[in-house]
Amino acid sequence: MSDPCPICRAALNYFTVVDGFDYFDCSGCGSILIEPAILASIDAGRHLRTYDESYWSVEIEAARHRAYGSSLARFAELMLYARRPVRRFVDIAAGPGLLLDSLATYLPASTDRFFAVEMFPPPEHTTNPNFYVGPLREITGTFDAGVCIEALEHLTPTMAAALAEDIASKSEPDSIYLFNTGMPQFVRASDPSYLDPLNRGHIVSYSLDGVRRLFEPHGFVIHELPGKDWAFLAEYMPTHPNDPIIDRIWSPDPENKAMLHDPQMGSVLYCLGLESARAYTGT
Repeated sequence: MSDPCPICRAALNYFTVVDGFDYFDCSGCGSILIEPAILASIDAGRHLRTYDESYWSVEIEAARHRAYGSSLARFAELMLYARRPVRRFVDIAAGPGLLLDSLATYLPASTDRFFAVEMFPPPEHTTNPNFYVGPLREITGTFDAGVCIEALEHLTPTMAAALAEDIASKSEPDSIYLFNTGMPQFVRASDPSYLDPLNRGHIVSYSLDGVRRLFEPHGFVIHELPGKDWAFLAEYMPTHPNDPIIDRIWSPDPENKAMLHDPQMGSVLYCLGLESARAYTGT
């Protein structure tokens, strides 16, 4: 019999075994997570996967492809969802920080707006001066928006709640963040191999309910992204909480819309943002 869910304290049901580690499906919040005793040991410092050179030798190419592909799309649509001007954007748990290089390529007129932070960067990483090594809480200033791409699934619930607290401390009302992470419906229907404790370090698949329980105490409202079972939004102290997300793309903040129309590169990211937001909704 497993311990109760560390997110909501409901009973856990056996889900599968991966590399000798049992994963459980929570009967309450619906998250899928590795055995609670293992989560507790990770919180105590006994990690299943260290993010060393061997990890990055496998992951660096995937990070590069995301930075010049899907992560760029997530950034573009986020700019259309944001209800405040995005003058400081942060890539959280940025890995090699290559999204900064991608944004500098496609939005060269706005490069001073973009930042990235990573606790355990690979030896090969961006040389952008806005790339910071260390925890988010140590960066000076606040942010209007950010992304966290393929990182939440590496964190225990204790770590995820601490991250939410750190992001809240760096946010203003209406600051908004997009998290790209495989949620339980994605794992069940599309990619069971997403659960991967030893190679990729994926230990939890968080449901929207699970995320709400961890983030809402820190002032966030969690928004579902229609059609996307691998992404959600966290908006800090929103002043318009009932504003439908998908409708926002048709009336974006004027400054954000202008940023996506770069004087040199044109409107390519504005077009990408519109199409990325609509791609899975059928609209």
